[in-house]
Amino acid sequence: MGRRAQISRPAILDAALAIADEHGLTGVTMAAVAARLDVTAMALYRHVAGKDDLLDGLVEVLLTELPPPAAELPWQERLQYLAGALRSTAARHPAVFPLLLQRPAATGQARQVRDSVCAALRQAGLDAEQAARAERLISTAILGFATSEAAGRFDHHSPDVRDSDFACLLNGIHTLITLGPAQQT
Repeated sequence: MGRRAQISRPAILDAALAIADEHGLTGVTMAAVAARLDVTAMALYRHVAGKDDLLDGLVEVLLTELPPPAAELPWQERLQYLAGALRSTAARHPAVFPLLLQRPAATGQARQVRDSVCAALRQAGLDAEQAARAERLISTAILGFATSEAAGRFDHHSPDVRDSDFACLLNGIHTLITLGPAQQT
């Protein structure tokens, strides 16, 4: 008799990401993930509570795919690094990346990424409420650009133009942050 397959939450999330990359988010089902891992769907429930938990895990994987920036970097460099990392992740996972616009950061690791953005914004001089609001707006702008680019919306532009547009977006965000909330209208 053969040994039962060993699964873990990371293995389940890796399988779900592979399925999403190949078949889109609609292809991500508990049954599809179980089949890819050669286990029963019930075996997954020891590691994920259900489909929502699986999707929250995919958000976590996408947000934590690259190592975080060094905490000692200036806030501008940390935000620029995180924005570039999201853009790279979108290019690698265009079919699943829109999930980041549909679901909040719900897991501990996903929230750490969000919290690191808020920490950088606090270092820039925003108070906690302002930093939380700025994080939501900045994340939406970066995720929107990255999703649009990965989906092919900007394919009629050269890579240099897309890079320049992304740099312009980052410069605009930096300018808004450094203006301070009192000067923003």
